[in-house]
Amino acid sequence: MRKYETVFISDPDLKDKARTELFDKVRNIIAKENGILLDFDEWGNKKLAYEIKKKLRGHYVCVTYGGTGELVKELERNFGLSDDVLKFMTLLLSDDVTAAQLEKEVQEAQEDQDQSEQPEDSVEPEKTDEAEVEPVKEEAVEEAVTEEKASKEDEKTE
Repeated sequence: MRKYETVFISDPDLKDKARTELFDKVRNIIAKENGILLDFDEWGNKKLAYEIKKKLRGHYVCVTYGGTGELVKELERNFGLSDDVLKFMTLLLSDDVTAAQLEKEVQEAQEDQDQSEQPEDSVEPEKTDEAEVEPVKEEAVEEAVTEEKASKEDEKTE
């Protein structure tokens, strides 16, 4: 089994329902081909570097999964047939990975996500005494500005 990462750009004008159907189709293909979905990360709408299929923007999605070459072929075949996918690219991240290692990565990612969702202890903002803060003297700033203007005028007259 190998670990892959596929980034695809979908049409930014897709309605939420159509986009959800496309994402579900990708998940179903991975499951049908006995793959293990590690991460499905939506990056959102971004400006494209150049026009693709008359579009200047695209909805970026990064999918990390474990599977075989057949899974990659099937995903890329479906991306090529779909009018909703503007562009795609698959990278091989790791050549020899066991299913147990991939499952462990999934569990660790879920634990990290659970920990980040838990509310942290509320921290009171640091209080500063207003008496300790001294106001900035505006006179010094005005003097520096007038000195700069005077030196520039001197340079112009020379």
